Amino acid sequence: MFPEYDVIVVGAGHAGCEAAAAAANMGSKVMLVTMNMQTIAQMSCNPAMGGIAKGQIVREIDALGGYSGIISDESMIQFRMLNLSKGPAMWSPRTQNDRMKFAEKWRLALERISNLDFWQEMVNGIIVKDGKACGVITGMGLKILSKTVILTNGTFLNGVIHIGEKQFGGGRTGEKAATGITEQLIELGFESGRMKTGTPPRVDGRSLNYHVMEEQPGDENPWKFSYSNTAPLTNQRSCHITYTNTQVHKVLEKGFDQSPMFTGRIKGIGPRYCPSIEDKINRFSERDRHQIFVEPEGWNTVEVYVNGFSTSLPENIQNEALRLIPGFENVKMFRPGYAIEYDYFPPTQLSASLETHLIKNLYFAGQINGTTGYEEAACQGLMAGINAHRNVHNLNAFILQRSQAYIGVLIDDLINKGTNEPYRMFTSRAEFRILLRQDNADIRLTELGHSIGLADDNRLEATLDKKLETKEVIELLHNFKVSPESINDNLENVQTATIREKVSCHKLIKRPRLSIKILRSMSKELNKLCLKYSDEVLEQAEIQIKYETYIDKEEKLVVKIAGFENHKIPMVLDYSKVHALSSEAVEKLNKVRPETIGQASRISGVSPADISIIMVYLGK
Repeated sequence: MFPEYDVIVVGAGHAGCEAAAAAANMGSKVMLVTMNMQTIAQMSCNPAMGGIAKGQIVREIDALGGYSGIISDESMIQFRMLNLSKGPAMWSPRTQNDRMKFAEKWRLALERISNLDFWQEMVNGIIVKDGKACGVITGMGLKILSKTVILTNGTFLNGVIHIGEKQFGGGRTGEKAATGITEQLIELGFESGRMKTGTPPRVDGRSLNYHVMEEQPGDENPWKFSYSNTAPLTNQRSCHITYTNTQVHKVLEKGFDQSPMFTGRIKGIGPRYCPSIEDKINRFSERDRHQIFVEPEGWNTVEVYVNGFSTSLPENIQNEALRLIPGFENVKMFRPGYAIEYDYFPPTQLSASLETHLIKNLYFAGQINGTTGYEEAACQGLMAGINAHRNVHNLNAFILQRSQAYIGVLIDDLINKGTNEPYRMFTSRAEFRILLRQDNADIRLTELGHSIGLADDNRLEATLDKKLETKEVIELLHNFKVSPESINDNLENVQTATIREKVSCHKLIKRPRLSIKILRSMSKELNKLCLKYSDEVLEQAEIQIKYETYIDKEEKLVVKIAGFENHKIPMVLDYSKVHALSSEAVEKLNKVRPETIGQASRISGVSPADISIIMVYLGK
């Protein structure tokens, strides 16, 4: 019934969609298996993409040739650049999206890929022969053969939904849990665990009083995620902000004895940085209010996402508490919030390509690896799809270093440090975040994406043009000098020091109060010279000039550390035979199987002394 595929992707969430698209666009014959064709790329939680560090990941996916940035742009209803009051390393794009349009755009994009097939059914098991994955078995007992398999099961593996004292199986509300895969993987020797996540109630926007809330509009000049020619927004929908209060907290506390989190019915560990409302009022009892973001679910729907009110309390308690929040006095609930527990597999069982150590040709991506967030899942799916394709075609794995991308940081953290709670990305996790900015993801990654056959020729040409024009602007500003008599009055007006002799604009731009835009307003000649360049190129030049000292420092550090990353360790090395290693180091090293000295140095429990011992051993 089925041909043999190069890649089978199990699950059509954010990870599965990126994995299937990447492998198919690179030339592999791909089958995407999902339990429900109507929920491809569903935004199960909040209707938004990006945010702090997450926005950088979306831009990296786009720069490499993935789809998340394009789909986000095509479905966004609001755009905001977060952290603009801080340095550019902290700037993070975020879109509010039309939930239904997002899923529709993804499905249509996938259907346009000619060598991508679909099958709607649950996968109950993996076909394993001689230690290699070579297909899947469906719930109806059908066997679909392939050269590689990517599991992107999200929250569906033995998923259990909790609402108050009620609990029932499900991968999402209204959908079945996936069974069989966890049990088989454990039999094969994999270690598994349980995690928990939650979602807030959805409500009828027509029942809300927005006049008593704080409006949160989008940016005045909205940008976008994709470096391609997607259209920026010309019209936006506002979000709103309101707050809980002590009365709300008292009502919620009434339900604590029925809370699955507090009564012990939930065993899985929840996300530290996105706690439920009951967890927030319990952990931060000194606070008399918590922020609630009121987020529209799309252009035309009245459904509203109550961000900040994630809960698994009984539905009657949820409803009673909501009605005490300003603006929610007459709220009508569409569906209650709930918590979901699901199986995951500690990611230390993976190589840097996201292939499992135990079973060759088997890849894990997304929440199965213990991560949380659409963006974290999507980038793992992209990398798993790329590497499954390259595996099939006998090519070396495509690995991004920590100095190249947030994607590299995320995967390196997962496979070396593991996680016992849902992992989400932050800018603080990246030691080279001045290099890994959202504005230069194309400069960092598009040539790489093109070299592996994912980013197309148009993307490459646009990136090379941007690099060339940025260099031209920097040289222009080096050479363009202003005299004291032509600019001092203007410098005084912006409260920065005057000059005594001719100074280049390159030097002036390094001042905190000055920018290319301000200098252009002070000089008609400079303004005329800059007219040929786009705002994006001028911004890139300005960032490189202002932060060149810090950028140079980080680049030198990258070169210094690169020696460790290039120092390979044989995968067959038995660390128990390396004398003088600590017992903890032996245990961790044999489990993670690092591929380089650099990777080994980042494993929790492996000390610098252990690294020195390994290097001496390898030298012998």
